[in-house]
Amino acid sequence: MAKPKPYDLVGGIMDYEAGELSVDGVLALFSHLIETGKAWPLQGSYGRAAETLITKGYLDRTGKILKGE
Repeated sequence: MAKPKPYDLVGGIMDYEAGELSVDGVLALFSHLIETGKAWPLQGSYGRAAETLITKGYLDRTGKILKGE
């Protein structure tokens, strides 16, 4: 059985900054950022976006995706 491919964090952030991620792509990025604790030390907009996604019920506080597009 093949190992799952690791999340491409740099590529995800670059695509997010360029506005090239789908809703599911944004959820995957922020899920990863929250799971790894990286959402909070990045520039403030990432922490605020993570909090918004949690508050709106898209992600939980552990980074689990609760609903998507």
